[in-house]
Amino acid sequence: MPPPNKKRRRRTFRQILGGVRRRTRRAAGRARSVWRRSLQLQVVTSTLVISVTVVVVLGVFLSDQINRSVIDGRQQSSASEALADRVQIADALSKKPDEPPNPPSDATEPPESPLDDVMDTIIGSGENGSKKRYEVLVLNTSSPGKSRASGNVTPDDVPEELSAKLERQEKKFDFDDPQRYTGPITFIGDSQPTPTLVIGGVVNVNGENYEVYHFFPVTEEEQMLSNVRLAIAVVGLGLVLLLAAIAYLVTRQVVTPVRLARQAAERLAAGTLDERLKVRGEDDLARLATSFNEMAVNLALKIHQLEELSQVQRQFVSDVSHELRTPLTTVRMAADLLYDAREDFDPMAARSAELMQAQLERFESMLADLLEISRYDAGAATLDLEPVDVRDVVLRAIGDSEALAERHTTRFELRLPNEPCMAEIDNRRVERILRNLLFNAIEHGEGRDVVVTVGADRDAVAVAVRDHGIGLKAGEDTMVFDRFWRADPSRARTIGGTGLGLAISREDAALHGGWLQAWGQQGEGSQFRLTLPRMAGADLKGSPLSLVPPEIEMRRTWRGQMTPVLLPASADGAGHDEG
Repeated sequence: MPPPNKKRRRRTFRQILGGVRRRTRRAAGRARSVWRRSLQLQVVTSTLVISVTVVVVLGVFLSDQINRSVIDGRQQSSASEALADRVQIADALSKKPDEPPNPPSDATEPPESPLDDVMDTIIGSGENGSKKRYEVLVLNTSSPGKSRASGNVTPDDVPEELSAKLERQEKKFDFDDPQRYTGPITFIGDSQPTPTLVIGGVVNVNGENYEVYHFFPVTEEEQMLSNVRLAIAVVGLGLVLLLAAIAYLVTRQVVTPVRLARQAAERLAAGTLDERLKVRGEDDLARLATSFNEMAVNLALKIHQLEELSQVQRQFVSDVSHELRTPLTTVRMAADLLYDAREDFDPMAARSAELMQAQLERFESMLADLLEISRYDAGAATLDLEPVDVRDVVLRAIGDSEALAERHTTRFELRLPNEPCMAEIDNRRVERILRNLLFNAIEHGEGRDVVVTVGADRDAVAVAVRDHGIGLKAGEDTMVFDRFWRADPSRARTIGGTGLGLAISREDAALHGGWLQAWGQQGEGSQFRLTLPRMAGADLKGSPLSLVPPEIEMRRTWRGQMTPVLLPASADGAGHDEG
């Protein structure tokens, strides 16, 4: 078991590594966001990539061509000089020395070799005094005393690779094909290796083989090529930066008007209908600005026309609703008299009085809903806020729904918290929301229990109304709040609703700054959740209650974690369904 300090170090290392990864991901995410949002950056970056690719390819090509030209020229000139020197060496060695007129006084001095004269001529120490830029080594492997070298060149400086090639040529009696070697060589007295071109050839004279090596330093050529490569790199970098600057300026001329058009479009979408673009010139961008301005003018005109039409419609609904109140009051009074005296009528007339009374009640309810909708459309709805215990509002709404629940053989199951659920709300509007939700649950609950749950946390209170009826199809959880929408048009309303209850409820919830949401599943029923802030004007961040009923959520979790097991068949031959 590792010691605690080692565990702590490992944990610290993992934390540091995790922090680095998170910072890297955030930086990469910001870079991707900037890349996706900036057209100018994309164009400049693409230009840079293409420019760098082209400059690199051209630079490599030019450098290779210049390198080949310089090296090839140097090798050709060196080969010519080496060939001429080998010819001189061969001529000097093939001549027989003349008898000296007077023998030397000192018989111990060795006779002068013809290689000495030819070496003086080759290295330029003759009469003209000009010294050549290369060194020569004449190597006689069979008679080392006949070897000669110029400068500080020694047999050890000969590359083994080149020496081996010449040895193979000597064995084949091939004396016409010189060999080359290029590489760094460190001569005696030098601290740094010198780039050198070595050309080796074999001279055969009177049965003796002389290996002739020419050492040509290529330091100047290497320096020149290095300067050329540096110049190509500097010019290429300058060209890339110049192309990037050109791309930036060119794209700026195009992107700036597009960016201005985008900003103007955003302000226009936000409601600033007088937003216009400046038109400069007659090019495509100027025509785009002209088209945008024409579009903005037409859009503002159409929106103004629609606002006027909507205002006329709202005013018409409001006026008609108000004007209908007077005759409706008169008809209502007459209908009440007939309804109260229905026992004195014959059965047919009594039934007619009852039907007229019911339809008048529905008409009054629809008229009240239309007036309420017209207030919302006109922006005239206001709140009468006061601190209220939401539990009391729920109890009053259930009390108003008891009679309807008894007619549908529906019972209420209350799940209320023990602590008060105080919130600043409009008592009348919230109670109307709950009544609409309860009436809706009773109508679609098919006589089953309706569960009413109240929850609260530090910021919000919530009420959930759950029925176990037919439920909702996919997508109907938002359509259910539309005006006059019905899940099944062929299904008759049993409580005489107007089709505006849920729409008004959603407007009431939004007026409080709250949420009214729906969940439903066929065969599982539906649930509506009202969430309101405790303090008026506060923003909601969540709800104390889940939109999906707890039993449905638990069933999903249980099914997700369940391991299928094959069970034996039951006594009647049918298997058990564990799903």
